[in-house]
Amino acid sequence: MQNLFIYNTMSRQKELFRPLNEGHVGMYVCGPTVYGDAHLGHARPAITFDLLFRYLRHIGYKVRYVRNITDVGHLEHDADEGEDKIAKKARLEQVEPMEVAQYYTNRFHEAMDALGCLPPSIEPHASGHIMEQQQLVKEILDNGFAYESNGSIYFDVEKYDKAHKYGILSGRSLDNIKDASRELAGVGEKKNQADFALWKKAQPEHIMRWPSPWSDGFPGWHCECTAMGRKYLGEHFDIHGGGLDLVFPHHECEIAQAVASQSDQMVRYWMHNNMITIDGKKMGKSYNNFITLPQFFAGEHERLERGYSPMTIRFFILQAHYRSTVDFSNEALQSAEKGLQRLMDAWKALKRLTDGQKTKGQPQVEMKYVDELREKCYEAMNDDLASPMVISHLFDACRTINTVIDRKASITAEVVAALTEVFSTFAFDILGLQEETGNSNKAREEAYGAVVNMLLEQRQQAKADKNWALSDKIRDDLAALGFEVKDTKDGFTWSLNK
Repeated sequence: MQNLFIYNTMSRQKELFRPLNEGHVGMYVCGPTVYGDAHLGHARPAITFDLLFRYLRHIGYKVRYVRNITDVGHLEHDADEGEDKIAKKARLEQVEPMEVAQYYTNRFHEAMDALGCLPPSIEPHASGHIMEQQQLVKEILDNGFAYESNGSIYFDVEKYDKAHKYGILSGRSLDNIKDASRELAGVGEKKNQADFALWKKAQPEHIMRWPSPWSDGFPGWHCECTAMGRKYLGEHFDIHGGGLDLVFPHHECEIAQAVASQSDQMVRYWMHNNMITIDGKKMGKSYNNFITLPQFFAGEHERLERGYSPMTIRFFILQAHYRSTVDFSNEALQSAEKGLQRLMDAWKALKRLTDGQKTKGQPQVEMKYVDELREKCYEAMNDDLASPMVISHLFDACRTINTVIDRKASITAEVVAALTEVFSTFAFDILGLQEETGNSNKAREEAYGAVVNMLLEQRQQAKADKNWALSDKIRDDLAALGFEVKDTKDGFTWSLNK
């Protein structure tokens, strides 16, 4: 096993990862609330924890990856009042809430597939685990850390804070939380505005409701992850992930629920990705400044100059460390597109070197270089998933490959095979990148490439016939269309730079 270090939000430092059960990892990641299309902000945690999932499996762990679907209980503005986000969408569209949830769950899966994210091991829905959430609420009530008010159940944060300490993940004190909510004091059913709902009594117009010992109602938003995490990963598991915006209140409330129900914490390592921003402000539906993934792919948004492929989006996100902010711009996406193309061009060139290439009098690419490249990539991944450094090392491999293609260095078949294995492992298996074919199918792509090759073969014949005018015309016409043509000792190579 590799010595993997990950940043633990709880301790605020990198820690050596050691799972609770040797060889096995339990990982829970907060998934989407399915009332609209996923946007770039949703893509970031999906890709971040897909990277972690891939790497943990690669280094030999058996991973149970649980990612939930929130289809009930998430009220407007992440609060305890207002409409359920899915029920509101259903009311506006005059359909059943579960139609909304199913439609956008399907759309979410399509977007994740396009981005190359592996499906989780288990994907539980909040609406399918009402009994488990009610059991959690009962345990918290029985232990004295919750109270009933008009048929709703609220977590008693002040009482919990005296016994255990609330705010250990976010670093907030209860006094600060009280100050922030002082303007709401005395409003509603709570003893204290810092308290949060475990179970909400449904109003007469509320469609999504279930019977309970307290009222016909629905679970509070924070309950689902605690209840489902425990059901599928046990009372103690290794990793809980999500966006940085979930640290407070969502994950803070999860910790409190776990301790209040079972007397100790469930999670060993808390991991959080940073935000995607637009003009320095967090991208999100609550800010109404988001661009959905289907809009990105199609280029159908006023902020987009054109569409960007799913792999461009993935590469754009992986180019930054998961704990750093990433600001959206067309320039940044176009730069990512060029970087991805550079990697894919080098990969295609590497595959043409499978028999090795030897040039007299030129330096040789040694096996030592490949071994060092492999070691550098592992070092980067083991340093809290430093994907930008992995990409940097792969770009170094691109330079080496191009040096061989340009006959400025030689390489043996054995070294080619080793370099191919390292490149494939880190670019495809771990980073999860894929070769893209645009909007065309494979057969059309092959036909398209065959036409370009045919033109370049005609150019080769023109050069052999010393028909320089025709040779130059073919080259210049292809260049005008975005093709870069390189003459080599063995013929030619070409790439499309658009």
